[in-house]
Amino acid sequence: MIDIKLIRENPELVKENNKKKFQEHKNSLVDEIREKDVVLREIQTENDGLKSECNKMSKQIGVLMQDKKTSDAEELKKKVTEMKEKIVSLEEKEITLREEIKNKMMMIPNIIADDVPIGEDDSKNVEEQVFGEPIVPDFEIPYHSDIMASFNGLDKDAAGRVSGNGFYYLMGDIARLHSAVLAYARDFMIEKGFTYCIPPFMIHGDAVNGVMSFEEKDAMMYKIEGEDLYLIGTSEHSMIAKFKDQILKESELPITMTSYSPCFRKEVGAHGIEERGVYRIHQFEKQEMVVICKPEESDSWYEKMWNYSVELFRTLDIPVRKLICCSGDLADLKYRSCDIEAWSPRQQKYFEVCSCSNLTDAQARRLGIRYKTSDGEKVFAHTLNNTVIAPPRMLIAFLENNLESDGSVLIPKVLQPYMGGKEKLIPNK
Repeated sequence: MIDIKLIRENPELVKENNKKKFQEHKNSLVDEIREKDVVLREIQTENDGLKSECNKMSKQIGVLMQDKKTSDAEELKKKVTEMKEKIVSLEEKEITLREEIKNKMMMIPNIIADDVPIGEDDSKNVEEQVFGEPIVPDFEIPYHSDIMASFNGLDKDAAGRVSGNGFYYLMGDIARLHSAVLAYARDFMIEKGFTYCIPPFMIHGDAVNGVMSFEEKDAMMYKIEGEDLYLIGTSEHSMIAKFKDQILKESELPITMTSYSPCFRKEVGAHGIEERGVYRIHQFEKQEMVVICKPEESDSWYEKMWNYSVELFRTLDIPVRKLICCSGDLADLKYRSCDIEAWSPRQQKYFEVCSCSNLTDAQARRLGIRYKTSDGEKVFAHTLNNTVIAPPRMLIAFLENNLESDGSVLIPKVLQPYMGGKEKLIPNK
């Protein structure tokens, strides 16, 4: 959520930002918010005046009663009663207006960075840098679910019977590999100075509304029937919401956390044959990184965070590239974002494995996350998030890039301690 001062003082900037994000239909909301804000401030001014007048009259009543001017005192009491009724009525209008303005404000996209490329969808995202040589081996690479099946490592048929489409069983060495990369990613981030956390996997609706736009919520979140609880789509949701309505100490910042969680997503719609394995699923596990910092530090943390992703994937012998997300591909709360994409030698193209985002103070405003400066000022913090590793999707890149011609899979040195010292996985069939 942006600062309402922007709509008061520079509505054209907000409207131009809507245009850059191909959401010009929201420009009417900007006008509605301005109109309602004017009315709200008029009500506040009137209410403040009435309260001040009530206080004066109340004091006068006391003086009149002391002077035994009962009749005059009773007359003033009637006026005070009428004014108090008017104050209650105005306060009710004020509450209603505030809620209407807030709901509309939450639909206005965050102001994007000046250097974000303009484009209507992810086809206009811009490759910025490649890390590692994208190699295509001289032997055929099977589809990732077939590689997993060669180790008796994947059972989607049984999962379909138990849970339906979009679920899976991982078995044996593949399941162990899945856990190993998560454990390695956890320790990788701890060594970077991040605090490890396992958060709640369900959160209240007000926390959901604080961390994402209404559109994202409807498209992603599973709601628990009959309860004000949602299954998280990523641990970022509960990690950021941990600080809801908190006033932090400036000395506590930056707060850097790395969190493990299962993630649950509706993933509505068909996504093509390339995603028939475990690429796009309803349940997966992820290691996340989250930062809460001062506004002047968020650009620096953004650079650090996406670089951590690159470094981690390169230690696993996976070539990656950095892709700058265009305006139309940015979720409403994002100031800037980039995807880290891994090389798929089978498809001979890259696919997304990490997404790093700077949301400036958009989440903090929705959730009420502030910190107190040394001079006592209360400032909204900036929030950032990035995927560390999200298997089983990243396992696709891992298996394809470490596959040998005989069907075995090499285990990079950094991962061997998490695999019981194994240097190679040997297929069962």
